[in-house]
Amino acid sequence: MNRKGLYFVIALALGGVGAAHAQNATSTPSYDGRWYIAPTVGGYYNDTDRNTNSRQFYYGLGVGRFIAPNVSIDLFIDRTKRDRDNPNGPGHSHSGNWANNNYGVAARYYFGAWDSYRPYLLAGVMGSYHRNANNKGWAPAAELGAGVSKTITDSTDIRVEAGYRYDWDDKSQTTTNSANSRDGYGDWFLGLSLVSRFGEPAAAPVAPVAPPPVAPDCSKTVVNGVNLCDNKCPNTPEGTVVGPDGCPIAVVIDLRGVNFKFDRPKKGETNIEKTLAEPSADSLSILDQAVDTLKRYPNVQVNVAGYTDGVGKAAYNQGLSERRAKIVYDYLTSHGVDASRLQGPVGHGMNDPVDSNKTEQGRARNRRTELQVQK
Repeated sequence: MNRKGLYFVIALALGGVGAAHAQNATSTPSYDGRWYIAPTVGGYYNDTDRNTNSRQFYYGLGVGRFIAPNVSIDLFIDRTKRDRDNPNGPGHSHSGNWANNNYGVAARYYFGAWDSYRPYLLAGVMGSYHRNANNKGWAPAAELGAGVSKTITDSTDIRVEAGYRYDWDDKSQTTTNSANSRDGYGDWFLGLSLVSRFGEPAAAPVAPVAPPPVAPDCSKTVVNGVNLCDNKCPNTPEGTVVGPDGCPIAVVIDLRGVNFKFDRPKKGETNIEKTLAEPSADSLSILDQAVDTLKRYPNVQVNVAGYTDGVGKAAYNQGLSERRAKIVYDYLTSHGVDASRLQGPVGHGMNDPVDSNKTEQGRARNRRTELQVQK
């Protein structure tokens, strides 16, 4: 096949591949691992010591794929044929034209996003088969270069690259003058490739669909004493004081106004009404409200504590405060509050007064009991 015929075949190959993939550019994944073919055409700027025209045409074909998002590997073959400038010049032992085929592997490292202009670095090694009128043989060769690639459809890229290829050819360009003999030649090259991926692109992974949540059995699931279907705060820790909607609330049980007569109750006294300061009915009403609160909030636990004023000895007042706590404790349990929800009774004697012990009114307020809500 003559040179014009080869040019025509390459042009048809490039045109056919382009037509097969002519479509609007679409968004592409960050990594397409399909195999591709890469027809290539380009030119050499030859080492002048080759005694050929300084600019030569070459063509080739690569097959490869991306092995990582930024790395591709190609197996390739390319060919060039050149005329000697002065085949019969002084010192040269052969004449006519000169040609070589290269068979090698090239790696490219890309920068940037898949569907943008991606600059890359190129490195390759190959075996180079040389032939002229008198000699033929193999020699190793290597190349380094850089280029830029652009995705134009979901299956097609364009690559343009330039670089330097060194060929350790010491046979096809030998001379009769040993002083002019060469051990190798370096050529610059510029190439254009149309990269065409084939096959269907890998389907994007489908995220697993979580099974629909299972509706709770409202008849069995209770959190903090509240049916789960009516509970607006189901993550509230167990034991927290909650309202009818299951959400935390602050519970305050105030016994202010429940005060005792001086030095009451006596030892063995159990009738709370007779021990309370006048009017005792008001104090009993406050105690009944406390009972109602405890029944409405079954998770609430309280500490029953008694106190005295500052009159008298500490040891006596300690016992008196314990009797006051005990008589309120008994009142609560006798009115339906479970003893398991009550801690104590505990006496604190003259400690922690809420008012001054220097006035009658202050001492009267200090003769008291408290229901201390446990958190």
